[in-house]
Amino acid sequence: MSGSLINICRDFINLFYPPACVTCKSILVVQEKYICTSCLYNLPETNFHLYATNSMAEEFWGRVLIENAAALYYFEKGGKCQKILHNIKYKGNRKLANHLGEIYGSKLSRSGKFLDIDIIVPVPLHPSREKSRGFNQSEWFARGLSNILKKPMITGNLVRFISTGTQTTKSRIERWDNVKDSFRVRYPEKFESNHVLLVDDVVTTGATLDACASVLKRINEVRVSILTLAFA
Repeated sequence: MSGSLINICRDFINLFYPPACVTCKSILVVQEKYICTSCLYNLPETNFHLYATNSMAEEFWGRVLIENAAALYYFEKGGKCQKILHNIKYKGNRKLANHLGEIYGSKLSRSGKFLDIDIIVPVPLHPSREKSRGFNQSEWFARGLSNILKKPMITGNLVRFISTGTQTTKSRIERWDNVKDSFRVRYPEKFESNHVLLVDDVVTTGATLDACASVLKRINEVRVSILTLAFA
């Protein structure tokens, strides 16, 4: 099917089922994608990428040595960011995750931060979880970052080989115990002497990211920075 025919079909469908904002359900206008301009403007941005010392970076102090840490939005229960994450994870809106990755990539490009990274590595799901969900939301967010930052994304080398189940109902200590030995690197030489940008969808206690970063830091001359869509 040609591109013009695809556009005609899309316009016809939109005539009867116009796309709506994922947060407020208002009808999107031309040039708006997934989120309306009003909601996008009012999303709680952290601006962590502008500061070397920030609340998210402090979460990892004394736990694992990282270069930088930042998140695009603050996560607030019942807020717009939670609706976005729910739409991505449970409604399969992977293109929204990609879009937000591109938005954050543009902000990082303008600020000059995180530009010395060499590769982008999304936090992996266990194969059984990825199969049931159909995709890895962190990978799609990372794809958007990769598109804008022009840095390669590597998947399948950092792997989650133990299925730990959901972290949602677990306490802080339980989350740490649940994931501390769940990850490994298949081919360390692929990461050796590189600055790795570790990407996830949301950081709550930091247990998953800490477990991944700790595994990466065992590799010769690897530096690690962390980036997420949301910070709780």
